[in-house]
Amino acid sequence: MDVIVIETPQLGDRSYLVHDGSVALVIDPQRDVDRVETAARDAGVTITHVAETHLHNDYVTGGFALARANGATYLVNAADAVAFEREPVTDGQVIRVGDLTVTVIATPGHTHTHVSYIVSDGTTEAVFSGGSLLFGSVGRTDLVAASDTIGLTHDQYASVRKLVHEAEHEAALFPTHGFGSFCSSGPATGAGSSTIGEQLTANHALTDPDEEHFVRDLIANLTAYPSYYAHMAPANSTGPAASNVQVPESVEAAELTRRLADGEWVVDLRNRVAFSSDHFAGAVSFEYGNGSNFTTYLGWVLPWNEPLTLVGSRGDVEDAIRDLSRIGIDSPDAAIGTEPHALAPDAAVASYPRVGWDEMLRDRADSEPLLDTRRIDEFAASRLAGSINVPLHELLSRMDEIPAGRIWVHCGSGYRAGVAASLLQRAGRDVVHIDAAFDAAASAGVPMAEQTV
Repeated sequence: MDVIVIETPQLGDRSYLVHDGSVALVIDPQRDVDRVETAARDAGVTITHVAETHLHNDYVTGGFALARANGATYLVNAADAVAFEREPVTDGQVIRVGDLTVTVIATPGHTHTHVSYIVSDGTTEAVFSGGSLLFGSVGRTDLVAASDTIGLTHDQYASVRKLVHEAEHEAALFPTHGFGSFCSSGPATGAGSSTIGEQLTANHALTDPDEEHFVRDLIANLTAYPSYYAHMAPANSTGPAASNVQVPESVEAAELTRRLADGEWVVDLRNRVAFSSDHFAGAVSFEYGNGSNFTTYLGWVLPWNEPLTLVGSRGDVEDAIRDLSRIGIDSPDAAIGTEPHALAPDAAVASYPRVGWDEMLRDRADSEPLLDTRRIDEFAASRLAGSINVPLHELLSRMDEIPAGRIWVHCGSGYRAGVAASLLQRAGRDVVHIDAAFDAAASAGVPMAEQTV
């Protein structure tokens, strides 16, 4: 048995191609299925089966499209209400994939109908746990409905115990989530690989003997998750098509100027340093690359299903289109280029100051608001004295809460603050982007708020 890992670090997920040297099973493929098909060709195997562990909440699946394109059997829980034909699977069912046996294990918790798969070649086992058992943790349990969260958390506690009971301790563990996805609950370990045996001694869901304590603790530590998640499971239940990742013809200068003037969403993909010094007035900054969580934040912050124009280099635009397709943002327009004056000479341009902590301490007046755009839990843990908190994903709906005056904006690393600064300037506010690590603020001499116990 060979397991090929297909990483999607942009969303913190993994998909898997499992084969016996001849035929293959694909588990939880992302929507851009060409990556999976390339992996199968490179391995010299035929995809005969595609399996879902659950109807995903954080991305649009490629499972339906991949199965159709390859004439493969599509394995989906019989209890899932879907609008397409599939091979319904149930707890305990055993499926043959060439020389491999695939055992279905019902593991509700992340969703009501979640399943895991134990794959064996007769000698070794591999466990594909989706959003059930992760490295050091489990999938979050609050994505279905608030009223279901307590029950699903109890289910998750029982499910991971059932799964490790059914699998060998030596079995390698291959979760879908847990690599940065907001579908994970803490504390994730950040490990790259693990086994069932390792999780028995390292995973809080397995080492906590008190189920009620586990449930309370997990729920208490759940943080905000992207609003676009609400659209993912419904899309996945319909059998979505594969993504279209073609780069469109570049928008002409006059049309780009019109879109900016009309207040359409124009997204600048350049790094936040370049954006702050020279950008189209009315554009917003979502820096692409460098571990920026571009896809997650754009899908979370901007209004859903409104026209979108990407501005940046051809390579960044091409990659951004692929990434956005994974969350159901299809076929955005693009203006290819990195120099605003060359792309649309008649369009208005703008800039704003970008500073570090030293400059903030020197230049900020005490009366000027200090805006923290981190999540509520981050702000509660540690914050700057006198700062106010409006998380980035709530900023558009809470603009009227931002005090008057020049606004100094910060976050954890500078990325979210860059997005927020562009949104504030777009709304007509005078803004300064503090592009600095929050963890370095205290050592730079920035006063910190006293923490209450």
